[in-house]
Amino acid sequence: KMATPRNQLVAAGFIIFRRLQAEVQYLFLQTSYGEHHWTPPKGHVDPGESEMETALRETHEEAGLSKEQFTIVDNFKDELLYEVRGKPKRVVYWIAELKNPETPIKLSDEHIKYDWVNYANVNNYAQWDDMKLTMKRVHQFINEKLLVSN
Repeated sequence: KMATPRNQLVAAGFIIFRRLQAEVQYLFLQTSYGEHHWTPPKGHVDPGESEMETALRETHEEAGLSKEQFTIVDNFKDELLYEVRGKPKRVVYWIAELKNPETPIKLSDEHIKYDWVNYANVNNYAQWDDMKLTMKRVHQFINEKLLVSN
């Protein structure tokens, strides 16, 4: 396991999806700050927190979803590595499926809007290439591992 550079920022979150009729849709939140970019719920790891604890906390804070409302998908974890203002940043994502597709999303003041996005439209939301790649991996994983069994 690689040592984390001391100044590396680490964030963690969930790519939340739901099945509506036969369509898989992904939850994206639009930030209320900066360039109002769209991302899945995520946030910085607090001291003493595991990355999974961060992902659960941030998903609850940013989207109002508690872990009873979704199922965490086994065997998938993706990491994005990029730089923010000259500092290395690592973002860890797991996948989680909303148990009830009608569950309401409750935004915090960090976000102004949310959207449920089908894969055909993901690239209109995921601006960065590494996020697009992550979403491609997520979508392939869901189609190969999860939708087959239904």
